[in-house]
Amino acid sequence: MVISTYPVPEGFTELEVFSISTTLLVEALLGFSLNVLTIISFWKIKELRMPSNFLVFNLALSDCGICINAFIAAFSSFLRYWPYGSDGCQMHGFQGFLTALTSISSAAAVAWDRYHQYCTTSKLQWGSVISMVIFVWLFAAFWSMMPLLGWGKYDYEPLRTCCTLDYTKGDRNYITYLIPLALFNFVIPAFIMLTAYQSLDQKFKKTGQFKFNTGLPVKSLIICWCPYSLLYFYAAVENVTFISPKIRMANNQQYFLQTKCNKSLNGEVQDV
Repeated sequence: MVISTYPVPEGFTELEVFSISTTLLVEALLGFSLNVLTIISFWKIKELRMPSNFLVFNLALSDCGICINAFIAAFSSFLRYWPYGSDGCQMHGFQGFLTALTSISSAAAVAWDRYHQYCTTSKLQWGSVISMVIFVWLFAAFWSMMPLLGWGKYDYEPLRTCCTLDYTKGDRNYITYLIPLALFNFVIPAFIMLTAYQSLDQKFKKTGQFKFNTGLPVKSLIICWCPYSLLYFYAAVENVTFISPKIRMANNQQYFLQTKCNKSLNGEVQDV
């Protein structure tokens, strides 16, 4: 256990801070290890180095980025304070949002590829896949950069040991950023995944050959991101500072659970 001379953040007990720090560390270690296995498998096993699995590789890469973000949050949580200053907070928020948004869009790209692979006569080729990956990262970078330029804002989370989009104000600037952000980076990817895997499910039922669990990826996305999204939308209409900081901090930890949720997706599609 890391010993810190800094006081326990307001609204938390010593045990709660230690529990949050430990949970973040475990999530980061487990998620990073599992996704690194996916990355190594892609590079080491020649049969897996195909266009469709490059999308899975990219998904694992973005999830490793989320885990690095969680490592930093865990370390500062053990210290009980944020040691990297305001500029470090902005970069931590940017890096976390960049990899999280890339992860969601990459999961949708995997679903779109699986639809083409099993439900049409065409398969995505290397040129199309590389273009998709570049677009996903640039699109995520655009939305992640906006709070640095004044549209939205990155700030400390309730424990004040990590940073994310500031949802405590709920002003016009926040709302105008939140709505398109949610539409393009959650609603549309979720719709793509839902329709693609529904088509796959119907195809598998007709042929009697079930290649993988078609319902798991969409359920993972909803379970991991819905609590986080609901908090953000609630902040657009109500003052979230009345919600206990413990509840808000626990809800925000769903953010890092996505790395392990995506590992279930990686395991399903990696061997196709």
